[in-house]
Amino acid sequence: MAEVTNEAELLKEKANKFFKEKDYENAIKYYSEALELNPSNAIYYSNRSLAYLRTECYGYALADATKALEVDKNYIKGYYRRATSNMALGKFKAALKDYETVVRVRPNDKDARMKYQECNKIVKQKAFERAIASDDKKKSVVDSLDIESMTIEDDYVGPKLEDGKVTLQFMKDMMDWFKDQKKLHRKCAYQILIQVKDVLSKLPSLVEITIKETDKLTICGDTHGQYYDLLNIFELNGLPSEANPYLFNGDFVDRGSFSVEVILTLFGFKLLYPDHFHLLRGNHETDNMNQMYGFEGEVKAKYTAQMFQLFSEVFQWLPLAQCINNKVLVMHGGLFSEDGVTLEDLRKIDRNRQPPDSGPMCDLLWSDPQPQNGRSISKRGVSCQFGPDVTQHFLEQNKLDYIVRSHEVKAEGYEVTHSGKCITVFSAPNYCDQMGNKGAYIHLRGSDLKPEFHQFTAVPHPNVKPMAYANTLMQLGMM
Repeated sequence: MAEVTNEAELLKEKANKFFKEKDYENAIKYYSEALELNPSNAIYYSNRSLAYLRTECYGYALADATKALEVDKNYIKGYYRRATSNMALGKFKAALKDYETVVRVRPNDKDARMKYQECNKIVKQKAFERAIASDDKKKSVVDSLDIESMTIEDDYVGPKLEDGKVTLQFMKDMMDWFKDQKKLHRKCAYQILIQVKDVLSKLPSLVEITIKETDKLTICGDTHGQYYDLLNIFELNGLPSEANPYLFNGDFVDRGSFSVEVILTLFGFKLLYPDHFHLLRGNHETDNMNQMYGFEGEVKAKYTAQMFQLFSEVFQWLPLAQCINNKVLVMHGGLFSEDGVTLEDLRKIDRNRQPPDSGPMCDLLWSDPQPQNGRSISKRGVSCQFGPDVTQHFLEQNKLDYIVRSHEVKAEGYEVTHSGKCITVFSAPNYCDQMGNKGAYIHLRGSDLKPEFHQFTAVPHPNVKPMAYANTLMQLGMM
């Protein structure tokens, strides 16, 4: 027995070493091997829970934290881990309960008290928001704005819209202005938001486009507030234009600390080329995620709470999926928790809302592929994981060739799975300044729709760390 315990401890030490080196996959592997030898060690579960948190597998992290507490209900770190997992999933009340336990056991722990107070504040804020939300259509921020009377001060020498319109020159000037870490005037930011809301609200939930035989489309995955890497994509692949169309597949904001710059640039190009620059919603274009992972804090720091509310309204109008030449379906997350979903079902989704906890809209934003057939519980704790048979069946039913999705970091920037029928593309290299991954984008040509992958590496950026504006509960104990 002692030998087994010693061997498990050696495996844990090996896992800890990988964890310190930020190699979370190997850390998880060796924590798992340690648990096979000694399944009644709360510390192993707790450590693996943190590794899962770092790889955004919040569902698995929650399960491990819960297991640690089943093994030892007095293991305080288990309550911390479970609270953090629930926070990441937007389950604030459940998190608050665990923080309460920690504070009760450790009344002099300042860190625990701070987390408890922060979480309690969020729970009260959510309750207040529910109380004031009426059944009537919520009044838009746009109705309370008087853009015309907003003055641009004489000492502002940055870019301005030309007669209230976005032009190519304005876009070039704005990108350079942002590159120098300068702020666009709030009047210009509001003009972009109001106009893009109007454009997006006229689009269907499933956008259908045709690429001509001689044309190509560039598909980019998550950009997550990594503005300087976005500029690099345009440097490598050319600025968007009618002859150089793009599709950005969600998760434009959060984590990276230049999310405002990324989203205003993308919205600007949407206004400039509405039929040749496409944007789909990701799971991070939602209030819960923005509250935790930095975008809300960043908008409030650079502008105002009112502007964040307008961003929230605009995000609700982002389309959920895009079909190319009736053959390729693009969405941020993936396929569905149930069989039988059709393209017609996607067209009918009423998307102007925060996403529900289940159903097709949730799945489009949250699900992930898995190598084995069938479906399983999501590692993220939201939606599901779907196998090659699910993909094959969906494609056959809807007469499609393959799907393109994003949502997951990939070491090479992309991954082809399910016998070539499910492609992942991720465009935030060295994600969060620590994953060491490449970024990638895809070229699709109208002539054959065969994906061509282009990889790139991270470029330097000013010394503002990722998650600089995130909720303090996420900055501590999570990437």
